[in-house]
Amino acid sequence: MSKAHRGKGIATLVSAGRGQCPVCKRDGVKLLYEQEIEGVKQKICKICKATIANKK
Repeated sequence: MSKAHRGKGIATLVSAGRGQCPVCKRDGVKLLYEQEIEGVKQKICKICKATIANKK
């Protein structure tokens, strides 16, 4: 099966969905997951999403 369309959804985002994570402050990571942090919805990286989910 072809994988030609993999990543097509994030290619249209600004900087292909990459930036600095507001939680861990790492730069150049994909910010794809919306999470409410201190009452504000922000996009965070996959690792921070998993960390927050595991703490619950």
